Amino acid sequence: MNSSLLLTLRRLRAPIIFLIAVFALGIVGLVLIPGVDENGEPWRMTVFQAFYFMTYTASTIGFGEIPHPFSDRQRLWVAFIIYLSVIGWAYLVASLLALGRDKAVRKAYVESRFRRQIEALVEPFYIICGFGETGRLVASALDLRGRRFVAVEIDESRALAIDLMDFHQVPLAIAADARLPENLVAAGLRKDNCRGVLALTSDDRVNLAVAMTVRLLEPNVPILARAMHRDTAANMASFDTHHVINPFARFGEQLALAAAAPANYRLVTWLTGLPGRELQEEAAPPRGAWVVCGYGRFGREVVRAFHAQGLEVTVIDPNPPQDADLSTVKGTGTNAEPLVAAGIREAVGIVAGTDDDVNNLSIVVTAREINPRLFTIVRQNLTANQLLFDAFDADMKMVSSELIASECLAVLRAPQLGRFLEAARRQDPSWAAGVVDRLVDRLGTKVPAIWGITLNISDAPAFHRHLMSYGDATVADLCRDPSDRDRTLACVALLLDRNGKVELMPDDDFELHAGDQVLFAGRVGMRDRQRHLLQSPKVRDYVLRLDRRLAGARS
Repeated sequence: MNSSLLLTLRRLRAPIIFLIAVFALGIVGLVLIPGVDENGEPWRMTVFQAFYFMTYTASTIGFGEIPHPFSDRQRLWVAFIIYLSVIGWAYLVASLLALGRDKAVRKAYVESRFRRQIEALVEPFYIICGFGETGRLVASALDLRGRRFVAVEIDESRALAIDLMDFHQVPLAIAADARLPENLVAAGLRKDNCRGVLALTSDDRVNLAVAMTVRLLEPNVPILARAMHRDTAANMASFDTHHVINPFARFGEQLALAAAAPANYRLVTWLTGLPGRELQEEAAPPRGAWVVCGYGRFGREVVRAFHAQGLEVTVIDPNPPQDADLSTVKGTGTNAEPLVAAGIREAVGIVAGTDDDVNNLSIVVTAREINPRLFTIVRQNLTANQLLFDAFDADMKMVSSELIASECLAVLRAPQLGRFLEAARRQDPSWAAGVVDRLVDRLGTKVPAIWGITLNISDAPAFHRHLMSYGDATVADLCRDPSDRDRTLACVALLLDRNGKVELMPDDDFELHAGDQVLFAGRVGMRDRQRHLLQSPKVRDYVLRLDRRLAGARS
């Protein structure tokens, strides 16, 4: 039996039994108490007649005295039963009202409805564990791309608020602890259309438990996990978690890339940016002496990145580390004294990386008053403070929720994107600048949509048959507009993978083979238009001018 129905019946057991007892008592009394008919002869109700009378009388409907007018003793008994039934109905109504306030019952109803919705879900979907700032960003981006998601959030108020958010598709959410395997299974982990699990809670232990659960129960389901500590990230990697994201370590890598190859950094951050964002101007952290305020997890990664680039660093922290190789000053950096002691007047840049947004803004404002030429890098902990950080306009900003969301979406968009980004980081800066110019010329400055296609029978049946029959198509043919073959779609091929051999930024005349995997960047909507070419034989024949080729062959 359904758990919510069973719990409801259990809560209503007493009033229901009381009503049943009232009905039974009334029936017994009506059967036993004799009446008198029109001829003065005694008569007694049958059990069915008594049941029928109680049905319309005790339920307050009323009908009349049947089959003969009642005697005074019968009427007295009926009056007693009526008052008793009113008490019973009042008891039941009060119990129903109390049931609506019962948290256990409400939770059971919500969970029952959630399970039915999951069972009815036939579209591909992702499970998002944790619906804080990062979870909301990922969910919004998935929703914009038409992808369904299921949210598992331990905070009941957050889970209830998901229904009030402005999503294009009805969100599915449950207030539950993602550490418990049964909750992930209830969220659809074992369904064939589950495309991945994202462990994005603020607790590394929960994310580790989610990653382990998915790895043991459904090892083929991709798992993307957030890890704020290097030890947790290493633990996740030890049991083959598909993708582990440490935002502080990743920002340190990006900072080192920005210092060494600004053009490559600009390309990578643009392609992994959140939908709707604009391409940023190139801003390379200058070489020279730096001041880093805050030596927590974030500060350590920044210092490690600077040292890797051979830069001089002075750390300001209330509890500075006892490290002979590190120049330190005790303090917070929110006032001038520790900044001056750290050499802010001669420094080329400052990093405000504490856990407090107000302190970070106070640090960079004070530092710029002392040295207006400083290159500023500021850590933003809460997206709710976006207006304050926009007003300051730092040279670089680190928002961990956005960084994690960007990387999650980059992985989910297309598996080949990670390979392209890794290769792009190693390329010459002039190559990266050329790629940016080509993409901007074709796509504009907004973050492009990213997708991958495989030229096989399942992903591109029409185009695959053409390649198997004729084998004379190029990358440019994949970018032709299905509605006008002389016009080019707003998309660019970033990478072509042929049996493990990768070609970056293939030329338009690069010949295609069956089985090739191609990664594209393009404007929103271009993927759907390209899909017509890949799947429809008529559109393929029109775009590739097969009608003219066949006519020429016959002549």
